[in-house]
This record gives sequence, structure tokens and C-alpha cells, in this order.
Amino acid sequence: MVDHLANTEINSQRIAAVESCFGASGQPLALPGRVLLGEGVLTKECRKKAKPRIFFLFNDILVYGSIVLSKRKYRSQHIIPLEEVTLEPLPETLEAKNRWMIKTAKKSFVVSAASTTERQEWISHIEECVRRQLLATGRQPTTEHAAPWIPDKATDICMRCTQTRFSALTRRHHCRKCGFVVCAECSRERFLLPRLSSKPLRVCSLCYRELSTQKQREEAKERCRGSPGQSAYLGGTVSGASSGDEDDSDEDREGDWPSQVEFYTSGVSWSAFHS
Repeated sequence: MVDHLANTEINSQRIAAVESCFGASGQPLALPGRVLLGEGVLTKECRKKAKPRIFFLFNDILVYGSIVLSKRKYRSQHIIPLEEVTLEPLPETLEAKNRWMIKTAKKSFVVSAASTTERQEWISHIEECVRRQLLATGRQPTTEHAAPWIPDKATDICMRCTQTRFSALTRRHHCRKCGFVVCAECSRERFLLPRLSSKPLRVCSLCYRELSTQKQREEAKERCRGSPGQSAYLGGTVSGASSGDEDDSDEDREGDWPSQVEFYTSGVSWSAFHS
């Protein structure tokens, strides 16, 4: 099907139509061998609320954007290479149905379809395109994915300290490492996450400590490899630092939160994690 449509006039016209809908703000989409396989409206769970988005599935990329005028004008174009995509079906709840997660190293988010059949068709087609693209490029499936941001409405209190209550004056923030909704006090730190940005990003206090500890260990290993005569001394230093960082004292624990909670895949409401 893909090979049959590649470089045909009707495929070129369909891709040109998609380009024109995004206008000057969109990137060119026509490439030799690229085929537009399907399109449709999915509901994307955004930070504030779920919103309809237009999605276009090509044989090598997934494109989506905001709807300005249905089938006539779109904006905020996003292009995701399919070899970077991993899909994860999500359990049904009373409030949310027909959902799955689109995961990449730079961004992960949840979408939902209008029906179970539509969801399965999207997942099947995307997974087949991913499989073909990985074979064509010789790449291995991505194993590291960005954490999806938990929606603001999921909690009225900080998910780290569990003390600060959000209001019109007390803003919600998101940790770029775990995706938790946190208060300003619990997300003062910044850390460089190269997969996400070239600049240090906001992270919660717990993720900051974990990332800092990991960085210290990696730097210590590098020093050991560079200075064999000091390896015993450096090893002792690392061991001491690790012991302090893993101390289970009350001031370090910030409640009983793990570093990441499978919020989306648990199939239960956020309130259940408080008990």
C-alpha cells in the first residue's frame, strides 16, 4: 500500500493540502517516498484540559496541530519521527475511555479516540508504521521516554510536599523529570536534561537529588578511569556520598512518595494515591 502510493500524483496532492492547511507557520511535509496514510481528530490531554487536535499519520512521521477551522486551517504544527515513538494503551476508567499514550524521548502525552474501534485502528496503524520505519533505518526502539505531565486538575495540593494547596495566587508547576504537579518551593532547582533541552529545566526537589547523585557517581567513575592510582580513595568518597544521599531520614523522604507514580497506567483516580 505504502510503496504503491509513494511518488504518485494523488499522494502529492494530499500532502500539499495538509501543508496548505498549516499555512506559512508549518514546515514543508513533502519528501520523496513519504506517504500520507490517514488523518483524524483525537482528544489530547493537555495541562489545563483535554482539547481536540488534528493528527496526520505518514509512513515515517506523525504530525498534529491545533484546529482553527475544521479541514481548512490548523496551527501549532508538531512533527514526531515514528522511529522515536512507543505506544502504551491505557486502562479504562469511568471518566476516561479509549486512551493511549504516545511516548518519545522529548515528549510524552495521552490521547483518546471517539470509540474503541477507532483507538485500535490508530494504534495498529501507528505500530505498523513504527515497525517498518525501524526496519528501514536499522534503529532500535527507544527505551527512554519523557514523563507525561500530569494534568493540573488531577490534584489541588503539591504532589511532593502534600502540604501546599494551589489557588489563584499559588501556582502549579511541573517537574520536567517526573511530570508531577508541584509547588514553587518544591521545584526551586534546575537541572540539565539534554534529551529535553539545551538549558537547565525545572525539576522537583526529589528528582534533583536523584539526578545530582547520579551525576556525582558518573563523574567519580570518570575520575577513577582517568586516575587509576586514586581509584581506592575515590571509591571510598563515592560510597560515603551515596550513603548520605540514600539516608531514609524524615527530612529527606518528603512524605512517602516514590520518584514516579504510574498515574496514567494505574487506572485509578489521583485521590487514591493519598491513602
